[in-house]
Amino acid sequence: MKISQGFFKTFKEKPKEAENISTELLLRGNFIDKEASGIYSILPLGWRVIQKINKIIREEMDAVNGQEFQMPALQPKELWLETDRWDHMDPPLFKLKDRHDKEFTIGPTHEEVIVDLVRDRVSSFRDLPFMLYQIQTKFRNEQRSTGGLLRVREFLMKDAYSFHADVKEFEEYYQKVIEAYHRIYKRCGLGAKLVEAHSGSIGGKKSNEFMVLTKEGEDTIYLCGACDWAANIEVVKNIDKCPACGGEIKKSKAIEVGHIFMLGDLYSKKMGVTFTDKSGNTKPIIMGCYGIGIGRLMATIVEVLNDEKGIIWPKSVAPYQVHLISLDQDETAAKLYQELIDAGIETLYDDRQESAGVKFADADLIGIPKRITVSPKTIADKSCEIKERNKENLEMVKLEKVVDHIKK
Repeated sequence: MKISQGFFKTFKEKPKEAENISTELLLRGNFIDKEASGIYSILPLGWRVIQKINKIIREEMDAVNGQEFQMPALQPKELWLETDRWDHMDPPLFKLKDRHDKEFTIGPTHEEVIVDLVRDRVSSFRDLPFMLYQIQTKFRNEQRSTGGLLRVREFLMKDAYSFHADVKEFEEYYQKVIEAYHRIYKRCGLGAKLVEAHSGSIGGKKSNEFMVLTKEGEDTIYLCGACDWAANIEVVKNIDKCPACGGEIKKSKAIEVGHIFMLGDLYSKKMGVTFTDKSGNTKPIIMGCYGIGIGRLMATIVEVLNDEKGIIWPKSVAPYQVHLISLDQDETAAKLYQELIDAGIETLYDDRQESAGVKFADADLIGIPKRITVSPKTIADKSCEIKERNKENLEMVKLEKVVDHIKK
């Protein structure tokens, strides 16, 4: 993409609505735009990052036998009455009526819809187990939306639901999803801690959150210094010893990047979803639920991976692989740009008539992993300058070897 032909406008000053570093950098870098409290447009650069994250999530969900599908955002009141959540959801539902005076909610989650779908299609143990997932926009009527993409009213989410014949089978699958989640975060450049969590309005006998430790986090968690035990402070208010091993406890701020639930037969019993087991007995289906907020994950990456100049995207989710800058050498740079494109290398080409200072500042702000600069100085040696975003040193590379250098 040539910047001169793109929808592109960066900002030098910190936006007044930026409450944290991720909001500041994503707004300044032309990744998102705020429409109202808790409501954001995802701009072309941001959408490329979102698509990279989605690809990682899809690959890991498919690896644990997930099947992607899509459910409607509009959900009828009748389903929510079955689970007694129409008037008891927290935050409360966005509700509306159609022209026939029929009531709906714009879905914050999809337990009711998927259970209704499954009860018409599953009758025997032979139909189990399976997992379905979607990546879809959710709507939550938050009282106070803060932290940019970390707490919003409209957001993209990966939500998955698994269905099982017994608890043992479910618990084994739950562990597989935990491992898949850890792979997702690692591939996104993050380390996430599994913690005990409060199940909230989703429910279930137990749930776990995945937390990224950062001093700017909105959650507080307890961590054991001697074992892997950890819990959200909402679950255990005041403790000084680990309940698992007796070790010393410390507190840490963190950002939640995922939440998974052992729903058990909670929704199955409320909505009458049963199957016939091998002995001919009728039993409720055992369920699990697994969520990741996509925009929140993007913002968390920025919260963790940044410096005083801007974002430092991991290669796996960066909007482009290369940021090409031309300094009064448009013909040579244009030729190199085409070579990079032909080689399948995602390239953002700054071909604007701007100063070197403006172009370098924008490159640091946007945070693409590699910056290539073509200037009169480099051309004299038939070379270009290559710099990695997270390093200070520069490397001179011959023009004819640039593609191979980037690919290796």
